[in-house]
Amino acid sequence: MLLDAAREAAAEAVGCRADELAFTSSGTRAVHAGVAGALAGRRRVGRHLIVSAVEHSSVLHSAEVLEADGGTVTQVPVNRAGLVDPAGYAAALRPDTALACLQSANHEVGTVQPVGEVAELCRAAGVPLLVDAAQSLAWGPVEGDWSLLAASAHKWGGPSGVGLLVVRKGVRFAAQGPVDERESGRAPGFEDIPAIVAAAASLRAVRAQAAQEAVRLRELTERIRARVPQTVADVEVVGDPERRLPGIVTFSCLYVDGEALLHELDREGFSVSSGSSCTSSTLTPSHVLKAMGVLSEGNVRVSLPAGVAEEDVERFLAVLPGAVSGVREKLGAPTAPAVQAGPRELLVDSLGKRCPIPVIELAKAFGGVPVGGTVRVLSDDEAARLDIPAWCEMRGQEYVGEEPADNGTAYVVRRTR
Repeated sequence: MLLDAAREAAAEAVGCRADELAFTSSGTRAVHAGVAGALAGRRRVGRHLIVSAVEHSSVLHSAEVLEADGGTVTQVPVNRAGLVDPAGYAAALRPDTALACLQSANHEVGTVQPVGEVAELCRAAGVPLLVDAAQSLAWGPVEGDWSLLAASAHKWGGPSGVGLLVVRKGVRFAAQGPVDERESGRAPGFEDIPAIVAAAASLRAVRAQAAQEAVRLRELTERIRARVPQTVADVEVVGDPERRLPGIVTFSCLYVDGEALLHELDREGFSVSSGSSCTSSTLTPSHVLKAMGVLSEGNVRVSLPAGVAEEDVERFLAVLPGAVSGVREKLGAPTAPAVQAGPRELLVDSLGKRCPIPVIELAKAFGGVPVGGTVRVLSDDEAARLDIPAWCEMRGQEYVGEEPADNGTAYVVRRTR
């Protein structure tokens, strides 16, 4: 009875029938099961999958499994704000397309995607659309005529270990793995009844105050978006300024090590996240920031929880400039542009150095060449492939391109002013 009541409450929040919704052990599990089941159910149509370049890693990992098994994947690009163009999905649709995936909103920058328009295109082509709604479900149902939906309870403040998988009636779906009699065969194992009940109750609770809280959080995030560039030099606020979730603000600071900045903010009592390469064990930048073509170094993601006090936001804005300055000083970041002009070509050897050092050394050397001159930066850090072009974009300089070099890559920048 408790399980049925929780299912009905969750289905009402999603906007689906109760018998279309299954509880899983996590949002990631819901995505994996949804993608695999939809692809298997439409195997006779083909083995082509469409995803956006900024999907959650659970979707991209599912795409990698398909490719390893002989299927094909088309990745739809995004613009600099992280937004897909529905025309990109229309162009990617093929006769052998079995499934398309699109997140409702991005988990790193908060950009809200045009799910309704993409769903309409997919429906017209007879292709089901799976929506990863983990980031947005707390704020309301997902728009559009989608076919499958996945979400995770911890994203709306519920317990970890509970996910949702919705498969609309009429969608061809073949659950993979040994068949289990529970949850329509889509989520094997005994259900965690207490966690599921808590997940449904928490979703209902956050929805009850979502409209009012969204207005308040949007004002606070807009305050952060406006004030950070005013108080911190060389910063880029990323994500769509209009189509975005309440409560998420992301920005990147030039000449800053992201992990060092997170530690400085932590000492002041602020827990924030980063998509910088230096916070990852792989030392590769966030695939979301890479797809957007924005700066990855010194990246900070602020997620304002429901009920956050305005005073906390103001204190964060007061603390941030000093924290950034302190990190830049420790890294030896440039404080003023050089005034002399030397040779027309300079070589900066940054081999063996990690973000943001290659960009710092580029900035220091740049004033040493005249207008029209070039600086060639040698680097073996994967983040340089993203951050040097992003530096050029922010500085109004010309990024010429990259060239192969011994033990790394040479990134060529031309001074235009």
